[in-house]
Amino acid sequence: FFDLGGHSLLGTRLIARARSVLGVELRLSDLFDAPTVARLAARVDAAGQARPAPARRERPETVPLSFAQRRLWFLHRMEGPSATYNIPLALRLTGDLDERALETALADVVERHESLRTVFPAVAGVPCQRVLDADAARPRLRVTKTAERELPDRLAEAARQGFELSGEPPLRAELFRLTEEEHVLLLVVHHIAGDGWSTGPLSQDLATAYAARSEGAKPQWSPLPVQYADYALWQRELLGDGGDPDSLLGGQLAHWRERLAGLPDQIELPFDRPRPEAMSYRGAQLPVCVDAELHEGLRALARDGGASLFMVLQAGLAALLGKLGAGTDVPIGTPVAGRTDEALDDLVGFFVNTLVLRTDLSGDPTFTELLTRVRSEALAAYAHQDVPFEHLVEALNPARTLAHHPLFQTMLTLQNAPSGTFDLPRLRVTSDLVPTGTAKCDLTFVLAEQPGGGGLSGVVEYSTDLFDAATVTAIVERWLRLLRAVAADPGRSIGQVDVLSDDELRALLPARQDAEPPQHSLPALFERQVRADPDALAVTDGATTLTYGVLNARANRLAHALIERGVGPEQLVALALPRSADLVVAVLAVLKAGAAYVPVDPEYPAARISYLLQDTRPSLLLTTSQVGMEGADRLLLDTADLDGLPDTDPGVAVDPAHAAYVIHTSGSTGNPKGVVIPHRNVVRLFDTTRERFAFGADDVWTLFHSYAFDFSVWELWGPLLHGGRLVVVDHETSRSPGRFLDLLARERVTVLNQTPSAFHQLVQADAEDPDTGRRLALRTVVFGGEALEHARLASWYERHPEDAPRLVNMYGITETTVHVTHTELGRTATAPGDIGTALPDLRAYVLDAGLRPVAPGVPGELYVAGPGLARGYLNRPGLTAGRFVADPYGPAGSRMYRSGDVVRRAADGTLRYVGRADQQVKVRGFRIELGEIEAALATHPDIAQVAVLARQDRADDTRLAAYLVPAAGAAPQPAALRAYLRERLPEHMVPSAFVTLDALPLTVNGKLDHRALPAPGPAPATTSRAPRTAREQILCELFAEVLGAPGAGVDDGFFDLGGHSLLATRLAARIRATLGVEMPLRTLFEAPTPAALAAALGAA
Repeated sequence: FFDLGGHSLLGTRLIARARSVLGVELRLSDLFDAPTVARLAARVDAAGQARPAPARRERPETVPLSFAQRRLWFLHRMEGPSATYNIPLALRLTGDLDERALETALADVVERHESLRTVFPAVAGVPCQRVLDADAARPRLRVTKTAERELPDRLAEAARQGFELSGEPPLRAELFRLTEEEHVLLLVVHHIAGDGWSTGPLSQDLATAYAARSEGAKPQWSPLPVQYADYALWQRELLGDGGDPDSLLGGQLAHWRERLAGLPDQIELPFDRPRPEAMSYRGAQLPVCVDAELHEGLRALARDGGASLFMVLQAGLAALLGKLGAGTDVPIGTPVAGRTDEALDDLVGFFVNTLVLRTDLSGDPTFTELLTRVRSEALAAYAHQDVPFEHLVEALNPARTLAHHPLFQTMLTLQNAPSGTFDLPRLRVTSDLVPTGTAKCDLTFVLAEQPGGGGLSGVVEYSTDLFDAATVTAIVERWLRLLRAVAADPGRSIGQVDVLSDDELRALLPARQDAEPPQHSLPALFERQVRADPDALAVTDGATTLTYGVLNARANRLAHALIERGVGPEQLVALALPRSADLVVAVLAVLKAGAAYVPVDPEYPAARISYLLQDTRPSLLLTTSQVGMEGADRLLLDTADLDGLPDTDPGVAVDPAHAAYVIHTSGSTGNPKGVVIPHRNVVRLFDTTRERFAFGADDVWTLFHSYAFDFSVWELWGPLLHGGRLVVVDHETSRSPGRFLDLLARERVTVLNQTPSAFHQLVQADAEDPDTGRRLALRTVVFGGEALEHARLASWYERHPEDAPRLVNMYGITETTVHVTHTELGRTATAPGDIGTALPDLRAYVLDAGLRPVAPGVPGELYVAGPGLARGYLNRPGLTAGRFVADPYGPAGSRMYRSGDVVRRAADGTLRYVGRADQQVKVRGFRIELGEIEAALATHPDIAQVAVLARQDRADDTRLAAYLVPAAGAAPQPAALRAYLRERLPEHMVPSAFVTLDALPLTVNGKLDHRALPAPGPAPATTSRAPRTAREQILCELFAEVLGAPGAGVDDGFFDLGGHSLLATRLAARIRATLGVEMPLRTLFEAPTPAALAAALGAA
């Protein structure tokens, strides 16, 4: 069958013929599995009895809409008349046209097809079909004179004119007269009355009627076996009740519920703009062409796989969408003709149904394996194609939204319906489709095979809300590139297929910077500043002020003491000191002795401190008697006598490759890991940012952050390497925005480094004390440590110039030495998540799981290469090898760091932060492995299972929430759990909310279902609150009445209670009758509870 040119649609017609001739019910999968006459005959012998065929029915007083019509009627009511579902057909007529015969022929066609003279009024909110008599519905052929150059605009304008379905017949005709011998006939049919197949019978019947009328006769055609209203009644009888599992509808719905369980609400693609809250349905089209050679290769793939050409195209499209960010669970919509019986073949009407084809891309299959999956899925879908799409939406009840199409957002159509031929006497006829400037989905690919094996051609219709033409052009090119690759080698895994051109790949791989590595260590550069100006102020700590000379002398004395204790290069010295001038002295001393410092925050719990000392095994612990820390060999700075030691530079040969510090970051195994950073990494950080910031001796910096957070490295060396001054911010001041603002103004600070969370508090203090704010001397504010929300800077910009201070956002990672990217901020909002471009000496790659660059706009994991990379993790060679991997795009032997952060590269080359690839999150600037918190909680005897999430229930507020399943007989209390964790973890790793569950929700794959975890908060009340107004009370009663529910609370959602589109129209009618107000249907989507709806109607 398929070797002779058969395809899915012809297969459906063959099965319809077998039903009427042989009286048996075959499935499309029978034809695919047994595609020869001999083999199919064996299936016929085993087939069941054919289902009842459609026939003329006795008409009830009100004829219901078909299910497909009901969906379009609802969308029409919600959006109002629009061109979204107009089907325009333009016919160029060259020759001697008889206009009167044409107008009469149109009337003949409208008389023959009831669907073209049906209107759709609503009775008590319920729509019905009302068939007008032929005279009342007789179409008027409007004739318009126009010039050739004006024609495209005139056609588009006419095609975009909407229908008022409640009273206007759904066919409109207009004749554009160019010359006496040249006309263009535009027919516009609303989709509620026709579909793509309908153009065939419409054109054939119009040609027959015109030929007769132009000869002064009536058309002689055989009567139609059924009309569309008969079909609508037959469809309801055939399908039965969806609640009855033995009915056709019930059985098929059960299949779809199982197949589409857990379907993603929407898929992410490389959009040019964020998705608006409501689709505008504005769209545009671009051409798609598949050449004859590729077309033949795809047909060969289909033959080899026992599949159809459509299945090959669908598998290729799903594979592409997966590569463009859609993930591995990709739903694609496709129309099916819906004319499953011969009686419907010659009818003009809306029979087409939409199927959801779910493609599983998991496990990186070969294309051959993927095609097998797609074939199986498609045949199962065709076998259950009778469920109207509207029923499917109601049964699955996805989250109702005006923002996107339900269940899928991308469609694929391979048009192979029989097309009618307009053979009109004395006329040459050519046809063309007229774009309406609309789009029903994000992307719709429409292709048709050209006669004689001349390839495929068609269009892609796209939403201009989301896409620019250039982006869609690139998507089409990548689809064709993927199809060529799989046609040439179907045994290659999808992950190995490149969809980017060589030029695109080159543009996405940053050029290597072969700069000379730094030749000096941090102490050497500091000592250079001391020699340049020893009397310049270096550190301010409350009332204590140290010049460069004094700071150097104190650091030298301590360094000599360390050397006497045996401290030297590549050794570790732990620092457990409060933020103070003594801390700065200690850091300098450790580095001057050649060692690396390990920050151990005295505020950490004893268990954490014990682990850090055990992990690093430092040669020495520098602390004070007030800290009272036991453990390693200690040197107490407050009691040590250093006065007799030399204050000269120790002269230890510190190599720039020697370790400078080891800072611990959270670890997924439950223990933090130490990151080893050499001197040269920090030195090159300031070298590579010199042009951007021009830091100098006039700058005043703050040491605001914990020295266990690597932002402090930037704060410490920014002033000390440039001759500037460092102001130490004590712990109390750092926690009081008002006091901190006063300190910034008093000390004339010019360079401020802040996490966005801390700066937002400072902005509030600045707003409350504008006089102090006006005294600020800030030149530069650098953000880092967590995601920045630009909108929250609006208040700051209201009171401060855009460039005084300059605000800069810098994304960074401890393992790549503080900062990776840089972007200047301004008053104008930046794109969400914008983190700018990589620092000049670093290379930022956005790669897929196979380490291939992803296309612009597509999420991928960020890998960083260049001289900022840490040496690795202390004493963790396995972990180091897993995160610091070979750089396939760099010099031989070079490495890149796998960040675990998911980013997109925008068209302009800037990076946009998306989220984490693993469980690691950032909360208030601290990088946290959720697994570490889960591991700590799992040791509590009262807890059987635990999951920890970083919830962002507000855009500007990320909080940790722990979800617990108690051990048998246990009832863990949040206060006790917090206390337990505080003994083991720093404060920033203690969840702010604890939620007890009977069981952790799992996906169908057995993984934790993060989306099903409830938002923390007060336990929901068993009953909804009482209505506050008479309108709320009435709406609660109307909700219950329409939904057939015993009651509805003021905060109950209409769709959550089982509401759907038809019930929504009934509710609108009841509200109109009871309250005397008009409720636009879209209002119910925006305000779906009685309380919200009462407020919305009151404001209307």
